[in-house]
Amino acid sequence: MNRDEVDRVLGRLRDERDRITSGLFELEAQQGYKLLKGAPLTGLTADRWSELGDRTASLWRLFEAYGRVLGQAEEIRARRKKPDDAELAELERLLRGPSIELATQIPLEKRTLLGPSTERLSLDDVVTRMTALYEEAARMIAEVDTAWSALLTRLDRVAEAARTVEGLLDSLGSDPEYDRLKGDLDGLRETVRTDPLSMRPAAFDGVDAALGALRSRLEEAVRVRAEFDVRLRRIEETIGLIRAAEDEALRVRDQVLAKIASPMLPDLPESSAALADRLAALGAVPGRWIDLAERVTQLEEAAANALEQARTTVRTIAGLLERRDELRGRLDAYRAKAGRLGGSEDPGLTDLYQRAHDLLWTSPCDLRRATAALAEYQRAIGDRK
Repeated sequence: MNRDEVDRVLGRLRDERDRITSGLFELEAQQGYKLLKGAPLTGLTADRWSELGDRTASLWRLFEAYGRVLGQAEEIRARRKKPDDAELAELERLLRGPSIELATQIPLEKRTLLGPSTERLSLDDVVTRMTALYEEAARMIAEVDTAWSALLTRLDRVAEAARTVEGLLDSLGSDPEYDRLKGDLDGLRETVRTDPLSMRPAAFDGVDAALGALRSRLEEAVRVRAEFDVRLRRIEETIGLIRAAEDEALRVRDQVLAKIASPMLPDLPESSAALADRLAALGAVPGRWIDLAERVTQLEEAAANALEQARTTVRTIAGLLERRDELRGRLDAYRAKAGRLGGSEDPGLTDLYQRAHDLLWTSPCDLRRATAALAEYQRAIGDRK
């Protein structure tokens, strides 16, 4: 190397040194690196931090060795304006030759019989090795930073949901379900702090869903507290309607038993008395609004279902009488049709009509036999066409 070549190489290496210095400081200024360095890590994240620590330590050792050799070259070049041949040779050895001896030894399986036991690299080789280490370290830091960011975002959202639940509980009293969920959330928060790489944001799904369900329960308790008297009156009114429907079912049943032979009847509804007892018991839990809200809601649902069932029973029982009346109407319509077809004087049709008529106008009415007789009369009329 001549003097101009030495100066060009020194200029390039000085620029590299400055950029490497900035890169290393920027690496350690990353949020992920700071979090790793300051947290009491465990599990997978602790293992990754150990790997990252090894890489950054290797980076700094290589950089320090790089800086020492470059400093030696700068000191030799600064001795005189025109270095002599010996100095140029030394500068070429430092700047282009394997001038850096690493403290780590070459593994035995990678040596030759007469080969060196320690590794020697040129400045360019050191930069190449530092570049690979830097890229690996940056990737690991980015992985941790991404994981932490996603987890903290989800943690903040779930923590906000927990604070909302706490605010509701301030006016309603304590709830053991929230105490359990808070313990679960504290455990997740600790894992986020110490081992984020072992978690995924989905780990919060269970607690988040449970908090949402609890919040709905508590908001309903607040509504029940505000509407308590009104809702009890509505339940009482519904129970009154159920009682009326049960009475109607009993009345209609008695009619059916008198007018329909061997009817298949559903069981009569008998829920109004039990519902009234449950309504009376609601006042026995003063102040326990969470439990009371659940009981009010359950009673509202039970009363609504019982009313629908009672009314359905009435319709089912009354349907037997409606079926008889429908058959009577159809018989009259078929008789009119028979007359239009000239069958009024047909003895066979007259007998079929009379048989169906007797069955339908006899109490109790045998609906099965009456239906069969009507169908036979209908077929006979159709045969006259």
